[in-house]
Amino acid sequence: MIDRGHHPIDPWRLRETELDLDKLAQSESLFALANGHIGLRGNLDEGEPFGIPGSYLNSFYERRPLPYAEAGYGYPESGQTLVDVTNGKLIRLLVDDSPFDVRYGQLHTHERSIDFREGILQRDVEWTSPGGKRVKVRSRRLVSLTQRAVAAIEYVVEAVDQPARFVVQSELVANETQPRLSDDPRVAAVLQNPLQAVSHDSDHEEVVLLHKTRASELLMAAGMTHQVDTTTRYELDVDVRDDWARTTVICELQPGEKLRVTKLVAYGWSSLRSETAISDQVAAALASAKFSGWDGLVKQQQTFLADFWDAADVEVHGHPELQQAVRFALFHVLQAGARAERRAIPSKGLTGAGYDGHTFWDTEGFVLPVLTYTMPDAAADALRWRHSILPEAKERAAVLGLRGAAFPWRTIRGPECSGYWPAGTAAFHLNADIADAVVRYYLATDDTDFMEEVGLELLVETARLWISLGHHDRYGRWHLPGVTGPDEYSAVADDNVFTNLMAARNLRAAADATSRHMAKARALGVDMEEEATWRDAAGAVHIPYDKELGVHPQSEGFTGYAEWDFEAWRDRYPLMLHAPYFELYRKQVIKQADLMLATYWCSEAFTPEEKARNFDYYERLTVRDSSLSACVQAVMAAEVGHLDLAYDYAYEAALIDLLDLHHNTGDGLHMASLAGAWTALVAGFGGLRERSGHLCFQPALPDGMTQLAFSLRWRGVRLRVEIHHRHATYTVHDGPDAAITLSHDGEEVTVTAGNPVTRPIKKRKPLLPRPTQPPGREPMSALGRNHSA
Repeated sequence: MIDRGHHPIDPWRLRETELDLDKLAQSESLFALANGHIGLRGNLDEGEPFGIPGSYLNSFYERRPLPYAEAGYGYPESGQTLVDVTNGKLIRLLVDDSPFDVRYGQLHTHERSIDFREGILQRDVEWTSPGGKRVKVRSRRLVSLTQRAVAAIEYVVEAVDQPARFVVQSELVANETQPRLSDDPRVAAVLQNPLQAVSHDSDHEEVVLLHKTRASELLMAAGMTHQVDTTTRYELDVDVRDDWARTTVICELQPGEKLRVTKLVAYGWSSLRSETAISDQVAAALASAKFSGWDGLVKQQQTFLADFWDAADVEVHGHPELQQAVRFALFHVLQAGARAERRAIPSKGLTGAGYDGHTFWDTEGFVLPVLTYTMPDAAADALRWRHSILPEAKERAAVLGLRGAAFPWRTIRGPECSGYWPAGTAAFHLNADIADAVVRYYLATDDTDFMEEVGLELLVETARLWISLGHHDRYGRWHLPGVTGPDEYSAVADDNVFTNLMAARNLRAAADATSRHMAKARALGVDMEEEATWRDAAGAVHIPYDKELGVHPQSEGFTGYAEWDFEAWRDRYPLMLHAPYFELYRKQVIKQADLMLATYWCSEAFTPEEKARNFDYYERLTVRDSSLSACVQAVMAAEVGHLDLAYDYAYEAALIDLLDLHHNTGDGLHMASLAGAWTALVAGFGGLRERSGHLCFQPALPDGMTQLAFSLRWRGVRLRVEIHHRHATYTVHDGPDAAITLSHDGEEVTVTAGNPVTRPIKKRKPLLPRPTQPPGREPMSALGRNHSA
């Protein structure tokens, strides 16, 4: 667990006041900067020591074979792994003849911080070299949210007590050595020397290196240029080789004198464009960055983030640590998707290569709801990426003997990269999750162009998959046998409730959309008979129910499985690293919220009593071996009245990486759980749901939280919700004509600009006592760690 004593609680910043060399990998993830296109791990400027070096370009990958002990029909033959591209972060320093290295000499102070309103990683160091020269170093690093291809570093050195000669070496380095840290299957495959030199070019000011991958044959370029500012004489030298380039600045400083080097870095890549085109793109990006200058880039960054926070901020009163954590979470979710622009949003964002940099269902299920309500253009871009890989998804469905589209369980550029069928191929619910994200975006934006160009086809092809997967029994009920729901400890089961309900929703959404866009639907080959088939299947979907226990089995027969011996396994989590899957599949033990996710996303399918009984039953079986679980349990705990338990789960979801709760933050941050922190607060305590095209709220706060306030975007209007224990107030912005009709606790209200609406909050009482969790899997107490700033 990361020592929070080294990370003081600050509502708008993440600070690290001491450098822990044993936790470098974790801090590199926490301090990563990205914009959705470029990702730079928070490595030290000088490059060493490091936990995991990492510079990434979204969707820039290398192919590698997927080996099988025994081959089978339809197995994916190759995987895709995110490449650590040319490192442009490196700035080495020599003081006289002593390299600046925190492991040598004397480190007096070392502090790093990110202000979420600026998007800049700042590092302040005071160090005495082995030769006795005391110096100060300040670096500020950004990945531009406005100039997609650009990163920049301001590097300032100062002589403190004696004259000294300073040598600053700013570098581009390709093919850095990658350490192998563990055998955890969630860790990325190690690629050694994935980049092949193509060419390099330089003049006295600018350097560009071109490389390509050996198997995937993707071409990339990285370039750098510098601006030097000092009152004393200096010399500058440039040296370039195949895999590295170095710009060296040399000067002598008297005590109190400073040398300031501004490094501008640009990246570009393509699978189609020529070497000349990529080089020119990088040169143009560098020219644009030079035109803006460091101060201009900083101002653009601040303006971009001010607009984001105006419509996305979540204020938590009464728990400073949770306040910091949710802003940290939102900042990284923004960084993951802001400028992805029709490329995938990986499960780790661009903060690390965990899971090989792959995208899963959690993008649509957890990240896109947040972006839809806070930065809808980014959500649209992510869904346009899904549409761009529709040909591969249709081809995959055909290989499986199915119609429509079978989207890949894990991928970077479209092909299926998961060779594990039970939790991959059989997890068809991904297709319904994509469809749900399409509908949510459309309802939140009323973007008819998007629906015509992208959304309708996604709904149609996912609906066609369900019809080819399901069947009617002799009683007319529609079934989906042999599927895997969100809980990967219950694989290849029949009639998973979540999958069945989401498939039915997908089918209804496709039918409704085709009736609204009839001409486009006919062009996609949808006729009235196919539309009627969708509606018929959706209306006849079978939802298992155990009348004796009064709960819904997660899948058919699940409540009849043998119980898992939780006490015997209490010290061996996560179970998938210690128990054979065969044992997990046939016992009542749950990796992550599954039936609970059904009661949240498909809330209208369950009565309040059913939700309470289901929550009570499944809470005792869920071990949360997935980072996707805590936020869902928070939402449902709040809905059934266990507000303090919901508070604990919200805290866990938000702090998952700040506390390294799953012991793999070093591989990259958990984007879905970070997005889930927003969900736990906004959908949990705010009670946000969408019903019949309207926003609905049913707010309630736990003890210890004095007020919750959040903003979101809905059809071009910004809505602010302020929740107290006794009442909630709704306010709209964006001009004198701004208005929203919403539901508060079942009452329809209309909020207009200049006329906030306040309504009382009903006391929420649980129908059942607070349930227990599996031994050793109780959530951390939010109140127990309610630290003050």
